[in-house]
Amino acid sequence: MQTYKITSPFNNQINLKVSQGHFATTSSHINYYIDLTTLKARSAEAKAVAKSISHEYLATTIVDTIVCIDGTDVIGAYLADALTESGIMSMNQHGTMYVITPEVNSMGQLTFKDNVIPMIRNKHVMLLLATVTTGHTTEKALECIEYYGGNIAAITSIFSAVENVKGIDVHSVFHMNDIEGYASYTSHECPFCKAGIPLDGLVSAGGISEMK
Repeated sequence: MQTYKITSPFNNQINLKVSQGHFATTSSHINYYIDLTTLKARSAEAKAVAKSISHEYLATTIVDTIVCIDGTDVIGAYLADALTESGIMSMNQHGTMYVITPEVNSMGQLTFKDNVIPMIRNKHVMLLLATVTTGHTTEKALECIEYYGGNIAAITSIFSAVENVKGIDVHSVFHMNDIEGYASYTSHECPFCKAGIPLDGLVSAGGISEMK
C-alpha cells in the first residue's frame, strides 16, 4: 500500500496518514485508509486537533457535554478546555463540560449507563468522531443521544466525507477534497469488488487489520 501524509494548512502538527487501496468498513468500501492513531493518542497532536476544532465554534454556542466516538477521548478532554478558553458556555452547575463515551452492547447498539445519563439528559451535546465516511455511525450516535434526552449542539470530526448528517452540519479538520480521488461505495457498488480486486484490509475505529 502506498502511504503518505497530508498536513493541515493551519497547523503542521496535524497530519493525516493515508494509504491508498481497497478497504472495507462496517458500512462501506473505501479507496483510502486514514490512520488517525497518533492524532488520537499523542497528547501534543490531540491538543492541536482540539484547538483547530474549537475555532469552528462561536462563543454563542452552548456545550454541556462532549460525547466521544472512535477513541477520541483524549481529543475530547483537550477540546473541552479549548472551547472553554474560547468563551463557549456550559449550562452545567459547575460551569465545566462533561466528556463521556457510550458503550456498545451485544447487539451493536450504543448505550449509556445510568450514572452517565444525567450528563446527557437535557444537555447541549457535541458529538466528536474520528471520521465520518457515510454518516451511518454518526446517525446511530445521534439517535442514541436523542434517545437519552440530549440536545445536539454540534457534530465535529477529524475527517469527514459528508457535509451534514440528519440536517446538522459536520465540522471537520480535514475534508474529502483534501484527499485526491477519495471515494466511498456500498459493498454492492464497489468497483474494486466488481473487478475482482481483493481487500487490502478491514478498517474499524481501532485501526486496520490487513488482509494477507
